Amino acid sequence: MIRLITMFVFLVCSAVCAQSQYETGMQTAFDLWQENKNTEASALFERIGGAEKDNWLPPYYVALVNTTAAFNPANKDKVPALLAKAQEAQDKAMMIAPNNAELLVMQALIHTAWIVYDPMTNGMKLSGKVNAIYAKALAIAPDNPRVVFSKADFEIGSARYFGNDTAPMCAEIERAVELFATFKPETPFHPKWGLDRATQQLEQCKK
Repeated sequence: MIRLITMFVFLVCSAVCAQSQYETGMQTAFDLWQENKNTEASALFERIGGAEKDNWLPPYYVALVNTTAAFNPANKDKVPALLAKAQEAQDKAMMIAPNNAELLVMQALIHTAWIVYDPMTNGMKLSGKVNAIYAKALAIAPDNPRVVFSKADFEIGSARYFGNDTAPMCAEIERAVELFATFKPETPFHPKWGLDRATQQLEQCKK
C-alpha cells in the first residue's frame, strides 16, 4: 500500500514538474518575442514543441512569430525563409489539430504574407484559397474574434483595391471587436491577439 501511494505521489510530482517546465518555457518564449528577439523566440517554441508532441500551441507560435516577421517590410529579403519556416511548423500543428479554427487562420495568414510579398505572382493563385480557408474557419468557430476579424480584414483589402463597398466588412470588424471583449482563451497560452489591429481597422472604417 505504501509503495502504491509513493508511486502515485511520484507520478503527480512528475506531472506538476513537467507542466511547470512547459509554462516557464512558454512564458520565456513570449518574453523573447516581446523583446523582438524573433529568432530566439521561434527556436524556443520549436524546442518546446519537440517535448510537447501532442500540443499544437508551440508549433502554432513558431508559425505566428515567423509570419508576423514576414509582414515587416524591413524583412523583405528574408520572407521566403521566414514563410518556409512558418509553413513547416504550421504543417506540424495541423497534424495535431486538423480542424482547429485558430490554425486555419494561421494558414490564411501565411498565404496572405505570400500575397503581400509578391502580389502579381501570388495574388490570383492564393486569394481563392484564403477565402476558402476563412469560410471553413467561420463554419467551425463563428464567434471566434480572430476568425471574424481576419476574414473581414482580408476581404476589406480586396474591396478597397477594386473600389467595392466595404460596409459589410466594417460591420464584421465591429462585431469582432465586440467578440474580443467577451472572448476567454482556454489557457493563458492560447491565442488572444488581434484586438489592437481590429480596433485600428474599425477606426479606418469610420473615416
